[in-house]
Amino acid sequence: MQLNGVAEGHSSVSPAPSRALLLTGHSEISAPETSLSPREPLEPVHIHGVTDTSAHLCLPLERSNAVCELGWGEVHPFGDFGTEIMVYGPRDEEELEVILSIIEESLNFARTLN
Repeated sequence: MQLNGVAEGHSSVSPAPSRALLLTGHSEISAPETSLSPREPLEPVHIHGVTDTSAHLCLPLERSNAVCELGWGEVHPFGDFGTEIMVYGPRDEEELEVILSIIEESLNFARTLN
């Protein structure tokens, strides 16, 4: 799947083999609550690896709380804004669709505020 305005790359805050989804075309991070990294490029999502497919991502505060309350993830222990959560890795195709929609929400959250 190709996402417009998104590049896959190394996370600046998570160890290898994590892979980041980085927003391209943003010259600065104007809303730090939308990025897992305090520096460029904007990193709203990173996936932890092939064997651990959980992901850290940013969502609006109310939405991040709702996702956790619904059992899809938990609050990021090192989050600065309350917008950072860890979403569990999917166990089947249905869960994969839900997780992909949450990742898309995170990317849209970052695009909207930056």
